[in-house]
Amino acid sequence: MQAERPRITGAGATLSGRGLTKTYHTGEVDVHALRGVDLALYPGELVVMLGPSGSGKSTLLNILGGLDVPTAGQVFFGDTEITAAGEGELTRFRRAHVGFVFQFYNLIPSLTAEENVALVTEIAPGSMRPAEALELVGLADRLEHFPAQLSGGEQQRVAIARAIAKRPDILLCDEPTGALDSQTGIVVLEAIEAVNREIGTTTAVITHNTVIGGMADRVLHIADGRIASVEHNAGRLPVQQLAW
Repeated sequence: MQAERPRITGAGATLSGRGLTKTYHTGEVDVHALRGVDLALYPGELVVMLGPSGSGKSTLLNILGGLDVPTAGQVFFGDTEITAAGEGELTRFRRAHVGFVFQFYNLIPSLTAEENVALVTEIAPGSMRPAEALELVGLADRLEHFPAQLSGGEQQRVAIARAIAKRPDILLCDEPTGALDSQTGIVVLEAIEAVNREIGTTTAVITHNTVIGGMADRVLHIADGRIASVEHNAGRLPVQQLAW
């Protein structure tokens, strides 16, 4: 790996941020979650964002995905400024272009795996068939199972299938293995890797687990609301070959 100082947003990015700052006001105290972050996510790459709890990783991901707005700075999807959009435009941006995977699966218990994925495919044009998305994450034989009949790792893979079924340009994953044991986490990361490889979705994974950085094209080290350094991997390691 080669470490470098963060670079200003470049041309040709799928998603980029410039000068992103987020300050929360708690009584008389200001909490600075982000302090002028510049970054770019490029077509088809897989980026891992590493940092401890409270470093600003989730805040950054939420702002990039249009779930939150910065106190200052700009977010661009291609050449379109997302931070200038109204709530309706942000909803359309998220619906058409962004898939989210969180630590907790947020599946609807009364729906099967296939039906949970269909919630997205029914409202997004050009989507995969739910069965196709589930096959991509290795769950072709679990279509009719309810969440309670699935393991934690299987539920997370259903959540990934739901996120990618609309063929998003960007997949944003916030601690996707945080609630899983290491062996189950490996299976989930392999599913994320497969999605990035098979459909070319620009993918960002945030985690505090440094081992996961080996699967990425780039690793962004985040500390105290800033990108402290960037590492470029000479090549991605398959998830199974990471130093678990």
